[in-house]
Amino acid sequence: MSTVVAQSLHVFGHRSHVANNVFFFDEQIVIFPAGNYCVKYNVDQKWQKFIPGSDKSQGMLTLSISPNRRYLAISEIIQEKPAITIYELSCIPCRKRKVLSNFDFSVQRFTSMAFSPDSKYLLTQTSPPESNLVYWLWEKQKVMAIVRADTQNNPIYQVSINPQDNTQVCVTGNGMFKLLRFAEGTLKQTNFQRGEPQNYLAHAWLADDKIIVGTDTGKLFLFESGDQRWETNIMVKEPTSGSKSLDIIQESESLVEFPPVSSPLPSYEHVVTTPIQTDHLAMPRVFAIAAYSKGFACSAGPGRVLLFEKMEEKDVYRESREIRIPMDPQSNDPSQSDKQDVLCMCFSPSEETLIASTSKNQLYTITMSLTEISKGEAAHFEYLLYPLHSASITSLATCIRKPLIATCSLDRSVRIWNYESNTLELFKEYQEEAYAISLHPSGHYIIVGFADKLRLMNLLIDDIRLFKEYSVRGCRECSFSNGGHLFAAVNGNVIHIFTTTSLENITNLKGHTGKIRSVVWNADDSKLISAGTDGAVYEWNLSSGKRETECVLKSCSYNCVTISPDAKIIFAVGSDQTLKEIADSSILREMSAFDVIYTAIVISHSGRMMFVGTSVGTIRAMKYPLPIQKEFNEYQAHAGPVTKVRRTFPPSGALSQIVPDGPSSFNLLVSLLSSYSSVNQLPIVNLLPTCFNYSRNLFILREMSAFDVIYTAIVISHSGRMMFVGTSVGTIRAMKYPLPIQKEFNEYQAHAGPVTKILREMSAFDVIYTAIVISHSGRMMFVGTSVGTIRAMKYPLPIQKEFNEYQAHAGPVTKVRRTFPPSGALSQIVPDVSLLSRKYNYGVMWSQVKDTGFKIPIHPSERESSQFCVLLPKAQIMLELKTRVEELKMENEYQLRLKDMNYSEKIKELTDKFIQEMESLRTKNQVLKTDKEKQDIYHREHIEELINKQSQELQDLECCNNQKLLLEYEKYQELQLKSQRMQEEYEKQLRDNDETKSQALEELTEFYEAKLQEKTSLLEEAQEDVRQQLREFEETKKQIEEDEDREIQDMKTKYEKKLRDEKESNLRLKGETGIMRKKFSSLQKEIEERTNDIETLKGEQVKLQGVIKSLEKDIQGLKREIQERDETIQDKEKRIYDLKKKNQELEKFKFVLDYKIKELKKQIEPRETEIKVMKEQIQENDCLPRVKSHSSSLMKQVRKVLLQRTLPHMEAELERFHKQNTQLELNITELWQKLRATDQEMRKERQKERDLEALVKRFKTDLHNCVAYIQEPHLLKEKVRSLFEKYVQRADMVEIAGLNTDLQQEYARQREHLERNLATLKKKVIKEGELHRMDYVRIMQENVTLIKEINELRRELKFTRSQVYDLEAALKLSKKTQPQEVSETVSGGDMPSATATMRLNEQEETGRIIEMQRLEIRHLRDQIREQEQVPGFHTIAGIRLPSLVDSDVDFDVKTK
Repeated sequence: MSTVVAQSLHVFGHRSHVANNVFFFDEQIVIFPAGNYCVKYNVDQKWQKFIPGSDKSQGMLTLSISPNRRYLAISEIIQEKPAITIYELSCIPCRKRKVLSNFDFSVQRFTSMAFSPDSKYLLTQTSPPESNLVYWLWEKQKVMAIVRADTQNNPIYQVSINPQDNTQVCVTGNGMFKLLRFAEGTLKQTNFQRGEPQNYLAHAWLADDKIIVGTDTGKLFLFESGDQRWETNIMVKEPTSGSKSLDIIQESESLVEFPPVSSPLPSYEHVVTTPIQTDHLAMPRVFAIAAYSKGFACSAGPGRVLLFEKMEEKDVYRESREIRIPMDPQSNDPSQSDKQDVLCMCFSPSEETLIASTSKNQLYTITMSLTEISKGEAAHFEYLLYPLHSASITSLATCIRKPLIATCSLDRSVRIWNYESNTLELFKEYQEEAYAISLHPSGHYIIVGFADKLRLMNLLIDDIRLFKEYSVRGCRECSFSNGGHLFAAVNGNVIHIFTTTSLENITNLKGHTGKIRSVVWNADDSKLISAGTDGAVYEWNLSSGKRETECVLKSCSYNCVTISPDAKIIFAVGSDQTLKEIADSSILREMSAFDVIYTAIVISHSGRMMFVGTSVGTIRAMKYPLPIQKEFNEYQAHAGPVTKVRRTFPPSGALSQIVPDGPSSFNLLVSLLSSYSSVNQLPIVNLLPTCFNYSRNLFILREMSAFDVIYTAIVISHSGRMMFVGTSVGTIRAMKYPLPIQKEFNEYQAHAGPVTKILREMSAFDVIYTAIVISHSGRMMFVGTSVGTIRAMKYPLPIQKEFNEYQAHAGPVTKVRRTFPPSGALSQIVPDVSLLSRKYNYGVMWSQVKDTGFKIPIHPSERESSQFCVLLPKAQIMLELKTRVEELKMENEYQLRLKDMNYSEKIKELTDKFIQEMESLRTKNQVLKTDKEKQDIYHREHIEELINKQSQELQDLECCNNQKLLLEYEKYQELQLKSQRMQEEYEKQLRDNDETKSQALEELTEFYEAKLQEKTSLLEEAQEDVRQQLREFEETKKQIEEDEDREIQDMKTKYEKKLRDEKESNLRLKGETGIMRKKFSSLQKEIEERTNDIETLKGEQVKLQGVIKSLEKDIQGLKREIQERDETIQDKEKRIYDLKKKNQELEKFKFVLDYKIKELKKQIEPRETEIKVMKEQIQENDCLPRVKSHSSSLMKQVRKVLLQRTLPHMEAELERFHKQNTQLELNITELWQKLRATDQEMRKERQKERDLEALVKRFKTDLHNCVAYIQEPHLLKEKVRSLFEKYVQRADMVEIAGLNTDLQQEYARQREHLERNLATLKKKVIKEGELHRMDYVRIMQENVTLIKEINELRRELKFTRSQVYDLEAALKLSKKTQPQEVSETVSGGDMPSATATMRLNEQEETGRIIEMQRLEIRHLRDQIREQEQVPGFHTIAGIRLPSLVDSDVDFDVKTK
């Protein structure tokens, strides 16, 4: 299974409190920060690409782009440590070039950065209390100079480098304006501040030494070489009262909240919060300045930007234009939109457009040409993207049937986004803050939870209109069901369930003791799952309103809950850093979050993927079933914790929401795997094709045979338990559901042909239905009847009489219409029969299901003559509706006029195009008609032939099948007889087998019972033997322990000596290692220098390899083109040759035909003369009737003969000749055309050859001139470079690359040779390893045999010891008996002495044997030690030598 890869698609939002937060990459692409990304936005094509932030980043602080637009520097906080990452923008995708993270100086964060003009140096400013100004050579991560910019802990707002001089630096801050110059490794101040210190907020370089600086009191200063040259005050044109001062911006909740002390842009926050004197309240603050060729632009207070141009005569700037932020008509207070401060501005490279970012996280743009047109009037900005959220986003929701996302925010707005077109569909502001939101599956309604009420609202084309209010206070969580017929709203620890049909509260779910954090519906909306801060996860049954399952863990506060698609498993995440898998009121499994807190969770539609949001702003994509180890893909999306994740429909990802970094950072991100943030950014992330897209896979669960027919139509009953199917033979089959396995259904004959459609019917119950309409959701139906009533019924239609009936009219209802928004139906009645002749234009009326009677105005002349039913709105609502209709008419008329103007111009263009296309299509149509007639004739003939063939084949097949069926039937009867015989035989065999098995079982039971008795007796004997062996074992164990103690003492003495020797050697080695360390450090420095050189060379090598690859591709393409052209030339030459041959043959054939025509003419001429002669004779003999008749008969006969003989042949030949001539003429024209084309190509190729020859001549002359400078290398290098630039093109590079083919072949040949050598060496190594292993095994076997011999010797030794013991006992007895036997006879006295001598000899022999065995054992032990000291010799793992204890036990057993 492949892993899931997420890719960002789109971001809705902007982080305006990042310093220098917007700038141009080129004329069309703008870069700005959003979430934990930098977004590259194409203004024309509307696409976005992303530069992701670093892993584990806590947010971006400052941005800076190099003057050559090649590098982007981003300052971040990564794991509470500052870092600067430099990206290379020219690469696709952008890659990290350098990371500056290890600093030798103390730093908390970087507040401002700037690149030098040549992009080699980077200037950075740190925050107080350090306030260090650092000058970097960033490519080598080297600090060129560092100086403390301020000693009084005042904030520094901006640093910059002179665009004409790398060494000159400007720093501005509160009470500080400094110019410094880099010289001799330090930054030295070059100016001295004079006059009163000002709070300098922003500055910009205008010329070499000129700087324009803005303050918080609305003053602009022009400094040249550090001295003040010009000063002006920005005056507020509109009077501002104390109530509308800038301090109100800080207090207003609907406006942006400003960042805390840790904000990356301290200027805005510090300026707003610092106390200012009352006389300065009306003065605008200059937060941003941007320079361009004519002058500069600066922010001039809330919602205002001024353009200053340089006067020609003096070095003075005058105000030329004013640009304002327009009022937002959708806002609750339109005047608030122009009270946002402009924090950053940027001009495009061509200075065509100006982009500004504001304190309310909005991006505005304006074209500079518009400012020149609007002379004397203030120009207005336009939105670069669309209006974005300006405060924390509290909730979001997705739609099932439309690509919509709904968000609500603390800025008191509700916004509807389209994530396919990446646009803002709807936007409206309210008086209260919104906490929760949910979208209806149809996309027509939303629920929004406000502080005081829960509101159900309609989504119109251009407005969000209130429909119903509920007294649910502080609703923090709400959700529509998947079907849309229900919705749930949370109020503290209670869940309210409402219906969308009657808009009433049907149930309240109570049981939680803490606040409910998350609510989710199952797939069929029969159950609801809730989780809260009390550690409880409940599963509610909505039909009964009771809990079905519950899982309570008080130590955990749950953040989010979701359910699997099959509704069997619940997944919950909470504060205990685990993901829980819950089923049947118990926790099946817990998965660790690995040092983070899971804050949100969602599962894919297929149930095989899971997306989890974390407390550090990342999203984790993991497979289901959940992995045991750390197996997931993690994507950095936000700088704060993710609080919500939502999946889109169709399932291509998820949406997420994050809590802001502080009280005033508001980002919203949207993603298909999308995190969305209250930092008002929402990045859209897509799952790449390597991930499973389970939504497109459909699986066939089961197939049921139709039993030799084709099913043509199907319908299922309302209850879902019966199914009716139409067949191709005209029958209808009724079957149960679930479908039966066998042939179980009732079949009814209905038609002579195939059934094409089956529908259900519902009875009207003794009335006639006259009108019908269905609701927008498709779940309610309203029907008008012939008795004047309106019936409201659910869909699917009920079988029984289940509907609500409302009396509306005295006559039959003729029309029913639904309203927009869907609040009921519109009905029109026909008046009574006596009033049919009268007018009833005012008979159109509104009727609702609820009796909310309100009247329709009726014309006075019609009041007596018509009858109307009073059902609907009241007078006040009618007046409001009339005013609304008039306003809408005015707006529609104006829009229609504009559209008419545009469409009329488009229609003119389209008519011209269509007229031309019509003419061309007519000609094509005529050609196609002729072709069609020909094809119709051909197809008719072909179809007739096929029908005849088919009829014959059918007849043959019927005959064959009938014969086959007869044969098969006969075979079937024979097989039946055989099967009966076989059954009888098998029954007999079974009976015999049963009898034999019963006898065999009895015999076996008797046999095994006897064996059991024998085995029990043997076991008892064996147990007694074991007891005796254990006693002997204990005795031998004592003896062995004594021997081992002696050996251990000997080993101790030996190893103590070795330790002393090794300690002395260690002291020597320590001295040597100190010397080697010094050598190693020096070598390591050399290695680092070499590695740096290698890296640079590798970079150059990679670039050259890329060039080589591109050139090789070009070579191959050109070679292919040459081959193709050679082949085409050869083919054309062959064609020309063939055509010439054909032409010669045709000329010969023409000559022959001309000759034949002449001969035939010669044959015709004498016959014509004969005919003339005969005619003359007939004329002379006209007077004679007999002769006349005779001659006429003769003439007729002659004519007939001539016609019969000559005319048919002649006509056939003439027609044939005419056809051949026309065909030959056509062939000749085609050949001439081909010849002309080939001639043109030949001319082009010859011209190319001439051009190449001329180029070669020119190159030779230039090369000859270049050789003259062979003694001067610098001039020669310049000449060669100019030659290269002049002559070398892609084609030349292809030829140069072609020369390297021989080198590549040689390289491949050497590589193959080395690979062969390596393979042979590997084989040798394997063989040697096998031989070494065989030797190893042989040695071990020898060791084993030796050990066995040692054990045998030990046994013999023990045996001899026992003999010695017996002999000693015998000797003691003999010593006692000798004095008593002295008085015996000589024969009796000689025998005991002989036996004693014999026993003494045996004792000596046993002592010798023992000494010999001890010597052999010592010798063997010495050999083993020597082999162990040999390098490479080790005992085989897993093989253990037999212990002495085992050998002694075996010896005792043998002796017994």
